Amino acid sequence: MGSRKVSTDQQVPDWQGKRVTVAGLGVSGIPAARVLHGLGAVVTVVNDGDDERSRAQAAELEAEGIAVRLGDGATLPEGTELIVTTPGWRPDKPLFAAAAEAGVEVWGDVELAWRLRGPGAAPWLAVTGTNGKTTTVRMLASILEAAGLRTAAVGNIGVSLLDAVLDRETYGDLDVLAVELSSYQLHWAPSLRAHSAAVLNLAPDHLDWHGSMEAYAADKGRIYEGNTIACVYNAADKATEDLVREADVEEGCRAIGFTLATPGPSQLGVVEGILVDRAFVENRQKQAQELAEVADVNPPAPHNIANALAAAALARAYGVEPRAVRDGLRAFRPDPHRIELVEEIEGVVYVDDSKATNTHAAEASLAAYDPIVWIAGGLAKGATFDELVSRSAKRLRGVVLIGADRALIREALARHAPEVPVVDLDRTDTGAMSAAVREAAGLARPGDTVLLAPACASMDMFANYNKRGEAFADAVRSLATTGRA
Repeated sequence: MGSRKVSTDQQVPDWQGKRVTVAGLGVSGIPAARVLHGLGAVVTVVNDGDDERSRAQAAELEAEGIAVRLGDGATLPEGTELIVTTPGWRPDKPLFAAAAEAGVEVWGDVELAWRLRGPGAAPWLAVTGTNGKTTTVRMLASILEAAGLRTAAVGNIGVSLLDAVLDRETYGDLDVLAVELSSYQLHWAPSLRAHSAAVLNLAPDHLDWHGSMEAYAADKGRIYEGNTIACVYNAADKATEDLVREADVEEGCRAIGFTLATPGPSQLGVVEGILVDRAFVENRQKQAQELAEVADVNPPAPHNIANALAAAALARAYGVEPRAVRDGLRAFRPDPHRIELVEEIEGVVYVDDSKATNTHAAEASLAAYDPIVWIAGGLAKGATFDELVSRSAKRLRGVVLIGADRALIREALARHAPEVPVVDLDRTDTGAMSAAVREAAGLARPGDTVLLAPACASMDMFANYNKRGEAFADAVRSLATTGRA
């Protein structure tokens, strides 16, 4: 970790008359266009799509005096001085190649929000990682609130950073922000400088967008650049520690690890069922501060305990007292479809982790239970399943496969867990999840967990992972009441 003095004061443009192109409509592009227009910029929104929804959005913006160009997101509008892009636009889009050739900067909405902070703005405690971001940020916000701080969980969690920074009528004067950042957002946020930040884990994901694992990791690592107090990393994931070592931070910024094992100095960890801090104590060589019990974490699955430790590390970096860590974790309630207990029926527990949309998330979920009847499958998005299956095989009582790419998981099971019974459901209709739950119930014994942890995206059968999880929960509850899913 390189230490140097990093200035967090950015040169804010004089927006009056500045010609800004906003790339993309939607949840990020529309607020950015409106904010920039309100600052006096001459805004043109470009969008690849030209469908009914896009036309309706364009009409609203045009009524406000904002130009919109639909059906052509490739051509750089004449006179553009800055591009503000929505996170989903890939770096290899022709628009950005044209911008580079013309010497035009590209910012994301996060970069714009960072640049628009006023004097004395609330510092950012930032979180990224392949999995666990939303849970960790919401845990962090709960801890900060328990400490009596005015805060909000914002960013990729679904609340616009532009709103949090500028909309004081809604958000008031905040003391500190708990910020979730995706790799997409970080790619377009070159001047972001957080108070403290965490990378929870790194596993292959979104490689079609980034181009390589190295580029994906590098974008995640941007979250550490210029940190002032702490760079929080996962001691069980060396790649996250490597990112800390490569980061340029402010002088005095510390590397803080979290671990499910007994922590060393400058780490948070677990000792005999207690979450403890050996980082933010007076004598970290000999002392440890009790923060909370494992039982205070809801649910106390291993990967969720890791999330809690990361949230605690960021809160402690901000100066939060131990009691607030405990109280915040006790008050926290996880979002739906994240290792959510649905029902216990005849001694079998049914758990919905529909949010486990990649192999890394599914492996963490599978590690929390034993024995398991696993419901898996969907859109693989280029993933392979050999490592996941080989590591989880001993926990499996049986497997029920659904979805378009289920054959990839079936083949991995044949290679690494040939003794495990597999039910392959060759259907993608609306009743497929009920059939899957019914088959899983037939395989399960008292003491088992039926776990929906698909390791795949949902869009082959469902609108999103929420709808998939709801279908699972409905099927389980039907099973509980009628005996038939």
